[in-house]
Amino acid sequence: MSCQPLKSPIILAPAGDTHSFLAAIAAGADAIYCGLKIFSARMEAGNFSIEELARLTQFAHSKGVQVYVAFNSIIKESETDKALRILDKLTRYADVDALIIQDTAMVSLAKQAGFKGNLHLSTLANCTHPAGLEAAHKAGFSRVVLPREFNLDEIRAMAAAVPGTMDLEVFVHGALCYAVSGRCYWSSWFGGKSALRGRCVQPCRRMYEQNGKKARYFSCMDLSADVLAKVLKEIPNITTWKIEGRKKSPHYVYYTVMAYKLLRDAPDQKKQALSFLAYALGRQGSHYNLLSHRVSNPLDHGSETGSGLFLGRIKNPENPYFISREALQPGDLLRIGYEEERFHQIQKVIRAVPKKGKYFLSSKKGRRIKKGTSVFIIDRRGRELEAELSRLDAELRELPNVTIKPSPLSLTHKTAGESITSHGQTRGHRRKREPDIYAMDVFRKKPPITKPPNNTGFWISTNSYGIKAQAQDWLWLDPVLFPDEEKICQNYIKTALKKGAKNFVLNSPWQITLFDNPQRLNIWAGPFCNITNCIAVEILKRNGFSGAIVSPELDSRTLLSLPGRCCLPLGVVCRANWPLAISRIAAPDLALGKGFTSPMGEVAWTSKYNKTYHTFPNWPLDLSSKAGELKQAGFVMHVNLFENIPKGIRMKPRPGTWNWHLKLL
Repeated sequence: MSCQPLKSPIILAPAGDTHSFLAAIAAGADAIYCGLKIFSARMEAGNFSIEELARLTQFAHSKGVQVYVAFNSIIKESETDKALRILDKLTRYADVDALIIQDTAMVSLAKQAGFKGNLHLSTLANCTHPAGLEAAHKAGFSRVVLPREFNLDEIRAMAAAVPGTMDLEVFVHGALCYAVSGRCYWSSWFGGKSALRGRCVQPCRRMYEQNGKKARYFSCMDLSADVLAKVLKEIPNITTWKIEGRKKSPHYVYYTVMAYKLLRDAPDQKKQALSFLAYALGRQGSHYNLLSHRVSNPLDHGSETGSGLFLGRIKNPENPYFISREALQPGDLLRIGYEEERFHQIQKVIRAVPKKGKYFLSSKKGRRIKKGTSVFIIDRRGRELEAELSRLDAELRELPNVTIKPSPLSLTHKTAGESITSHGQTRGHRRKREPDIYAMDVFRKKPPITKPPNNTGFWISTNSYGIKAQAQDWLWLDPVLFPDEEKICQNYIKTALKKGAKNFVLNSPWQITLFDNPQRLNIWAGPFCNITNCIAVEILKRNGFSGAIVSPELDSRTLLSLPGRCCLPLGVVCRANWPLAISRIAAPDLALGKGFTSPMGEVAWTSKYNKTYHTFPNWPLDLSSKAGELKQAGFVMHVNLFENIPKGIRMKPRPGTWNWHLKLL
């Protein structure tokens, strides 16, 4: 394992539009990450065309600033050609320094496109344990972006395991998701807008009701490492401090970058840095899990958690006004209410108001604002920043426009029509016989009735990795494996192997490094690996996997197209208590195992398993009516995931086809 000499980490700033990009340069960021108008994990940001990005990258390089492109969406099978062509144009015209990737298929596509920059593994890819870094390194990644859920000890453990010339990136500031990175399906479950594809509508930010109390049980405060930046700076192999916020304003980008530059370079000016953060118009901050001995639960808050800086509440709906907690300037942007509220709106401040002064809002016909509605400031264009942005924009406009020509590339890996047996062997271009089909039932603990051999699975973390399984059973690894669990899990696996175990399901591809000789075993990638295309399956095969259970989030067209094209046998989740989200935290006032209700009347509950909290809807994923189509398509393993339903939770008899009939945005 390498230990690179300590260097000052670079500050990586977000940019969702040109003004934020220029604000990052103005503040002195070392690197900027941004997304394209497709295949980005922040599709609600403005994002950039390749024409825009080509000029901006040239401009940034002239200022000594690197540019990373977040290509961190899962890619559906029908989109791989499109992704390749975009990568080709990006490579030929934009000269970006790195790609931030979630879907491992992008490694092969980037290579085919001739991309020469670095590949960074997104936090959405869920590389959460030290041994997994070796697998990421072998896959071609030069950097891993660590989860925001880690504490300092876990970051140190990951840093100590860094192989070769790889380095690590940590988040230091910005919004927190309720779920562990890459383990949220809430937005997708409630309407096909996938967080793993950058379409999240943030259902966790909404109001939920439990036992008659309405609260934002799942809405987090922001992460702010602030004074702990000094400790982070001393950890080797942490080369990059990342600021979250591709949907945030130029004002936010400018002042957060300024703050962390001071915290990195001039810790004696900590007070000034903290004043910059207070002025950045973000939510109230939290150290979250950074201090393991003093965890700051971002769900334990009395503050408002809407995006922006909270200013006050509406006093009079007839002639709405609020008393501002901050001085307001003409041009400031205000957000009234939360996005799910029907009277939610954006208004621009038209006159200056002193701190604690009254500001009257303009009333919009037919949109009466409810008394007590929260008001936030989301952008401010101060004179200093405006002048700097105008100067940089004038320089940018001097650069010539770039004409982008269509890409001539198309995929060369096509395997369409190949038949896959239940043992993963290709049979040419026509299926000679129906593949063997078998079902697997997966439990948290031993079922009361003895099941037939070869079709029972167990989550091995049950009873603190103490569950006793038979040699023929399938042993399932958790979707999240934290650093302090790695050795426990590895010891369990070694013991199981000695007792004859050979069937395993891994729910992160990086867990393959827990096995010395995976090719001698029957190891499948589980459904939480979020496999959505055949190139990713090819990579799994090269790494020693015997099969893959594809993502149950997929629409029917994509799902049914995969078995006939892939080089490994495939499984599918037919019925499951599938989690809306897997989190490391729970609100202190949320009762576990008790139902809560969404604004639309949907019921769910949260249970704790091992070290994570799983939130489930009260109706299951159920594709049992599609079993014939799935069998005909070539899926050889049909999986049923069973959870312990708490007493008092009534499962609802409603269709649970998830995105089967949708397009999956």
